[in-house]
Amino acid sequence: MIGSLRGLVDSVEDGACVFDVNGVGYLVHCSRKTLDRLTAKEGVQKLLVETRVSQDAITLFGFFDATERDAFLALIEVKTVGPQKALLVLSGLTPGDLARAIAAKERKRLADVKGLGAATATRIVDEPAMQKWAVGRAMPDADGVGAGEAVLAPEPAGPQADAVSALVNLGWKRPEAAAAVARGARRLGDDAQLAALITEALKEMAPR
Repeated sequence: MIGSLRGLVDSVEDGACVFDVNGVGYLVHCSRKTLDRLTAKEGVQKLLVETRVSQDAITLFGFFDATERDAFLALIEVKTVGPQKALLVLSGLTPGDLARAIAAKERKRLADVKGLGAATATRIVDEPAMQKWAVGRAMPDADGVGAGEAVLAPEPAGPQADAVSALVNLGWKRPEAAAAVARGARRLGDDAQLAALITEALKEMAPR
């Protein structure tokens, strides 16, 4: 299996590029964001690759960095979301944007991605595995997108902190518990009590 390629961008077409490695051109399918980053530079570049083998083809999918590849691998595990739809998502959203949208259950934000559709967006957001993937990744991107939101997000305190501790004692990981409690607290309001917060957070983390 091919895990990465180092070479030159020979040509770019819709959703793919031909990557020249020592005179051999590999057709690699990429997100729009990866293609933009590849064509913004000149000279030898490295492209991370995920190789998918079917009965009638060997298809290469390329990624500028490991963060995008990880997001791709998570997305293709969602029912009805194949590699091409995963690339559509990653063409419209950075991995950080995707994680924040899933963590906040912003279905419309995904549905607005060109070519994706509301049904697929809902399936991605509601998929428990994607919710777990998003925990800990819903942080600012390296370019600063979302940084203000992260700086303003307070550490859990009072009943929220107690609710997080209770969920951790039940076996949940702290980042996942904190995210679920925070979402529950936003719905219940500032005066939410411990028992209500725990109940609401458990609803958040329950498989759908």
